[in-house]
Amino acid sequence: MTIHAALRSVSVASLLFAGLATSLFPTTDVFAQSARPGVGANPYFGTPAGTTFRVWAPNATAVRVAGTFNGWNATSHPLVSEGNGYWSADVNFCYAGAQYKYVITGASGTVWRTDARSADVTSSVGNSVVVNHAAYQWQVNNFQIPSWNELVIYEMHLGTFGTAGDGSLPANFDEARAKLDHLDDLGINAIQLMPVAEFAGGISWGYNPSFPYAIESDYGTPVDFKEFVDAAHARGIAVFCDLVFNHLGPSDRDLWQYDGWSVNNGGGIFFYQDFRANTPWGNTRPDFGRGEVRTWIRDNVLYWMREYRTDGHRMDGTKYIRKVDLAGPDIPEGWSLLQWINDSVNAEFPGKISICEDLDNNAWLTKTTGAGGAGFDSQWDAQFYWPVRGNLITQNDADRDMWAIRNAIVAGYNGDAFQRVIYTESHDEVANGQSRMPEAIWPGNAGSWYSKKRSTLGGAVVMTAPGIPLMFQGQEFLEDGWFQDTDPLDWAKNKTFAGIKSLYKDLIKLRKNEAGLTRGLTGQNTNVHHVNNSWKVLGFHRWMNGGEKDDVIVVMNFSATPRYGYRVGFPRDGRWKVRFNSDWNGYSSDFANMGTYDLDASYSTPWDGLPASGIFDIGAYSCVIFSQGDPPPATNPADVNGDGRVDAADLAALLSAWGTANDAADLNNNGTVEAADLAVLLAQWGWQA
Repeated sequence: MTIHAALRSVSVASLLFAGLATSLFPTTDVFAQSARPGVGANPYFGTPAGTTFRVWAPNATAVRVAGTFNGWNATSHPLVSEGNGYWSADVNFCYAGAQYKYVITGASGTVWRTDARSADVTSSVGNSVVVNHAAYQWQVNNFQIPSWNELVIYEMHLGTFGTAGDGSLPANFDEARAKLDHLDDLGINAIQLMPVAEFAGGISWGYNPSFPYAIESDYGTPVDFKEFVDAAHARGIAVFCDLVFNHLGPSDRDLWQYDGWSVNNGGGIFFYQDFRANTPWGNTRPDFGRGEVRTWIRDNVLYWMREYRTDGHRMDGTKYIRKVDLAGPDIPEGWSLLQWINDSVNAEFPGKISICEDLDNNAWLTKTTGAGGAGFDSQWDAQFYWPVRGNLITQNDADRDMWAIRNAIVAGYNGDAFQRVIYTESHDEVANGQSRMPEAIWPGNAGSWYSKKRSTLGGAVVMTAPGIPLMFQGQEFLEDGWFQDTDPLDWAKNKTFAGIKSLYKDLIKLRKNEAGLTRGLTGQNTNVHHVNNSWKVLGFHRWMNGGEKDDVIVVMNFSATPRYGYRVGFPRDGRWKVRFNSDWNGYSSDFANMGTYDLDASYSTPWDGLPASGIFDIGAYSCVIFSQGDPPPATNPADVNGDGRVDAADLAALLSAWGTANDAADLNNNGTVEAADLAVLLAQWGWQA
């Protein structure tokens, strides 16, 4: 149990006592329709303070709220019909932490229901909990998501990512937060969380939602999640939520026949009542044509950004929102709902990203709503995954198809390189009968040379091809087997395969252009100019505007045979420097260290349709990345006079500024030049750029 969960239990006990007192000594509340806004349970402040309750129950004849604040009295606190299907009332002296349920009476009898907009629940079959979102004091304000063309996403299943020392499951937000430094060191700048909204049970992938507004109680509390987001933002890492609206449940569905009404024993007000209810997960598709349900879903997307400051989302299985099944028929109101959601996000949160998982290779999903598209910013790309994975896990080099890899690299949507998310591992693709890449390459020997070489070659394709790259948790240290929600990450591998982590770390730096030498990897332009299907070598050119420190040449050998004196085209002559070589033996002692030298390209031999070419060696199953130009000179804060070294001149400059707020000499940035700054300078004495 987290600290916040423990505190919640204490507050609930005290509130239960207070509620019993209230039931014995009734207040003088006069219940009327609330004039305050908001659906669900929303605290208000003043004298007295309390909570506004509002619930949608159009077929009810009476609605009451019962909870710890009134001793669970089913009649003492009625809600008032607003005449539009909603019922509301202000309940004084009901505070954050109180548990509650709605008592809904209709033609078929009385049912007790958890709030459809519960911000917190005791469990998927438990009670709603009143939450005061405004009470949290954010530590990081004005965080901005990194530029989309520089995003590197890490998909995380919270329940298996950050486990306690004993490996107990599920993990919680506090344990995952403790491992954020690992992602920061790796260079990740965006986390995509598999669903963290309340689901049935405590161990799950999360795609069985019970209460889409509530935090999964086994992961922690709303405060725990906010602390996780705050800690990620402090490290420059964005957080995306995985949202599930294509179905609800299928178990622990308190929303089923919510106010007692249904047709043909269907799901009631939140669900379709006809053939459109049918999904691969039961007859549980929400009614995308009903205004109140559409608002409930749209508001949920905005809710995570408003209350938890998330930076975007991945929407699961949009194919089953826009049509009934793989072959149709279409659900037009599902398509218009997606458009409304994306327009709403763009209006309120410009710059935050909306990603869909549809896997139909449909460019209309990422067209603007003005053009008739669904308005998503990017989509998971099946055009990339299957050819790349298939050609890496096949055992025989002769069976690898370089043209298929070429087509996967250049595929895209609407002429925008970043309208797709690309990966070789994701939760779906390393489960459901499939293994992790190293495991699929050599079952039972995921730490083998072949597994290391070919899985990291796949990682290099992901980090250099046009698109938004995504890694799945543990990919950076060769996690084996397949993904299971009952199997925590083996963090010992982070040490065993520290070199492989370094390989991914170096790739990520290049992908984000951290050194300012590979801007082309963040650009829109790609030319796969070299395809040698006989020798299994591929080369491509990436650039933004072109020129030194922008043009990038990537060459990959998809065979076990090293290639010596190999010629590939380059866009210009001159010195091209090796920025990355996956065969470096610093990544693994059994790598051959081929292809580590720079080359001089010449206009004298045009090649591959480019005006120049160069010759180099490339190792087996390896990637080499070239660009031109030198890194900027190193800097050191202790170099007070900026001459490229720390020496007596800097000491003199610091002493002359003693006691002032001189920015250049205030090395620890505390506002005064003093002894602490002198200590910093002396510790760097002799440094030279």
